[in-house]
Amino acid sequence: MALLEGRVAIVTGAGRGIGREEALLLAKHGAKVVVNDLGGSHDGGGSANQSPADEVVAAIKAMGGDAIANADNVADYKAAQRMIQSAIDKWGALHVIVNNAGILRDRMLFNMSEEDFDSVIAVHLKGTFNLCRHAAAYWREEHKKGNVLNGRLINTSSDSGLLCNVGQGNYGAAKAGIAAMTIIADKELSRYGVTANAIAPSAITRLTVDAMGRGSVEDTPQAMIDRAGPAHVAPLVVWLASVKAGNVHGEVFRVGNGRVNLFQGWQAVRQVGDFKHGVWDPEELGAAMAAGLSAGIF
Repeated sequence: MALLEGRVAIVTGAGRGIGREEALLLAKHGAKVVVNDLGGSHDGGGSANQSPADEVVAAIKAMGGDAIANADNVADYKAAQRMIQSAIDKWGALHVIVNNAGILRDRMLFNMSEEDFDSVIAVHLKGTFNLCRHAAAYWREEHKKGNVLNGRLINTSSDSGLLCNVGQGNYGAAKAGIAAMTIIADKELSRYGVTANAIAPSAITRLTVDAMGRGSVEDTPQAMIDRAGPAHVAPLVVWLASVKAGNVHGEVFRVGNGRVNLFQGWQAVRQVGDFKHGVWDPEELGAAMAAGLSAGIF
């Protein structure tokens, strides 16, 4: 029996890059897939174009799988609900959400427009919320009926959110928020048999190939993608989507190039003072912190 036999998945931003590889591998392992992609440019511009999603659906059907295309905008709350309903209407259930859709509008803070910020937050953070919210409501209601679907939320964070990249204040803020929201979702939904995990892909795609730098003139963009591209990310997503991964939850994984790293969030590593100290005088506090820094303990 295939790893994902009988399971139904939605993959957003699945027309190209990481989402495409995720959708294809999910289908290869038995999942029925809603292939969502708005079809615009990497910065969110251009008109909607369903052909990238259609091409992935055709590839899935050619391998004997089952899929439908969807060109809804993940940033639209009601469209996200329609997307989920389309999977239920088509196959009678929904088990897996892979939130992958994204755009880039990199700017230094002093050059970033309000629209640059809002559009990136809308697609990444609000788009992830939209799908998670409607799927969570569905799984909760099904659980109340005694139908435990072993729901899986797999959200996409980024090095930009976890490690903080210059020029990506909008994107990094969204991706850090996604990591936090994923862990919160896992805490809220575990009682309903749902797990939530996030991945931070380390992969060369059409969005990142120009920024990665080439080792030589012969190192073409396609050669770089073949060597360190999205195909290295998809296997973890397939595993996390399976029933067998039920004991893996509330985690953030960096994945790519044959490696999977477990990331952990903000944590206290140094301390000055204690609960008995009372209210600090600012200069006294500054001196204590400076002493701690010079001693290597703060």
